[in-house]
Amino acid sequence: MNVVITGASRGIGKAIAEIFAQNGHNLFLCSKSETPLYSTLKELQAKYPSISVKAKPCDLSVKAEAESFAKWVNEITVPDVLVNNAGGFEPGSLYNEADGMLEKMLNINLFSAYHITRALLPEMMKAKTGHVFNICSIASLNAYANGGSYSVSKYALHGLSANLREEMKPHNIKVTAVFPGAVLTDSWGDFDNSASRIMVADDIARMIYSASQLSPAACVEDIVLRPQLGDL
Repeated sequence: MNVVITGASRGIGKAIAEIFAQNGHNLFLCSKSETPLYSTLKELQAKYPSISVKAKPCDLSVKAEAESFAKWVNEITVPDVLVNNAGGFEPGSLYNEADGMLEKMLNINLFSAYHITRALLPEMMKAKTGHVFNICSIASLNAYANGGSYSVSKYALHGLSANLREEMKPHNIKVTAVFPGAVLTDSWGDFDNSASRIMVADDIARMIYSASQLSPAACVEDIVLRPQLGDL
């Protein structure tokens, strides 16, 4: 399979890339951060020489760059799997967060997935196969203090996923919304997870890979993962 993953240079995106690479699938990776992205590419190429790993740095919150990335993919292949993982988090409350925060969060967390998916779908629809994973959040399902515009943008991505699922049924393209709770990534800084209080990125990656391997008759529509002891 040919697997497209955004936000792939670290954290959940890198873990997803790793598990697909382990299982022999070719990768097309994207991240805003050029140096970590190419470091991930070299690491995966060295560990899994039998697969093809390609990467293109882009700021997917910018429509022109999102469309440029999709064009680059379309010139090479038709994706079998698209993982819209690129995103960002900034805490705050709607009533006092910085002006422009909602627009910023929507561009990063919603429009990046919207523009890339729209650009890649035509060829996937011609092939009548494919699977789109949108990495939403527990914040897509429940409002919480200090979530602000981040939560609004993730609710919107949930809505995009639900609509896309209905639209793609006749085209044999699956759509899965993924709702992770707290996951140990760089954004947690020096958080002590020695007691396994929160999940690790590989937990999310394993669920996504498993969902991608089902028969054509089955679609996992939603994946909700929370730490065993619940949300923090």
